[in-house]
Amino acid sequence: MNLEKVIFGFVIILACTLNFGFVVGDSGRPELHHPTELFAAVIVNLVALLLKFGDRTHIGATHLATSLVACLQLIAAAMVWTSHVYLFNETMDAGTMSTIVSLSGGALLANLISVTLLIGETLRQSR
Repeated sequence: MNLEKVIFGFVIILACTLNFGFVVGDSGRPELHHPTELFAAVIVNLVALLLKFGDRTHIGATHLATSLVACLQLIAAAMVWTSHVYLFNETMDAGTMSTIVSLSGGALLANLISVTLLIGETLRQSR
C-alpha cells in the first residue's frame, strides 16, 4: 500500500465530504450552514490543491484544474460571508446565504469531478 496515495485519496475525499456537508440544507436558512464548516472546507481544499502540484500527467493537470476551481469558489463564498457579516456588520439573511451556498455548490461539483477522476484512475491502475 502506497502511503502517499492513501493520503492523497483521503484529502480529496475529505474535501468533497466537507463541502457536501456545508451545502446540504435549505440554502435560505443560515442556521443550517455553519461558518466553521465552510472554513474547514476551504482549508482542506487548499491542502488538496497543494498535493496536486507536481503531477505532470494529463489526469494530474485535470485534478489540479478541478482543485483550482473548488478553491476559487470556496474562497469567494468565504469572502461573501466575511464581508457581509464583518465588513458591513449585517446579520446573515437568506439571499446572502443562498449566494454562499451556490458558490459552495459549484466547488462541490468540482470536488465530485476530482473524486470521479480519482476513482477512474484507481480502477485503471488495478488492471
